[in-house]
Amino acid sequence: MFVKAIQKIVLTFSLLLIATSSSAANLLVMGDSLSAAYNLRQQDGWVSLLKNQLNQSHPNINVINASVSGETTQGGLSRFPALLEQYQPKWVVLELGANDALRGYPLNQTKDNLKNMVEQSQNLGAKVLLIGNQIPQNYGKRYTKMFFELYKDVADQYQIAYLPFMLKNVALNKELMQNDGLHPNKEGQPILLENILPYLQPLLDEK
Repeated sequence: MFVKAIQKIVLTFSLLLIATSSSAANLLVMGDSLSAAYNLRQQDGWVSLLKNQLNQSHPNINVINASVSGETTQGGLSRFPALLEQYQPKWVVLELGANDALRGYPLNQTKDNLKNMVEQSQNLGAKVLLIGNQIPQNYGKRYTKMFFELYKDVADQYQIAYLPFMLKNVALNKELMQNDGLHPNKEGQPILLENILPYLQPLLDEK
């Protein structure tokens, strides 16, 4: 609990240091450890790599990483309104839910939390990319299947961009994963970005 509290304090101060300007547009990433560069230097995570790339291709876009290791959809939802109010993002990347499933939370609750965040984003006029996930089969075939499919259900309902699995070509490659078998290592992060960009880029280029 203490470590998570410190992480959130550091995140808050980091967000306050992000520079904004009247001509800039904000991209908000709401994720868990997969987007928070878990056990890595922040600059090695896929969100920082995205920021570096956009500095070249889209210099007027500020990337704000509000991801927290261990975050659930309920935790993300509780922080979300304040982040929307503060940053008024034009784009929102939602990468949450894996911790809900790993803790066995009711999937309807996870889905409702994601839908709530999508609705809040759309009410603000933000374009949303929803990133899905998969969990190990030992959680049961039915639960695993329902968890994977809930993301597509949300994406279809709200007609938003949807990436089914960000760990494609990474999750089963031990050379690209940390020893816990759950989190990509430094070498895996650029591949995560490669998986995400084809779904995110069209949103950034829309007029």
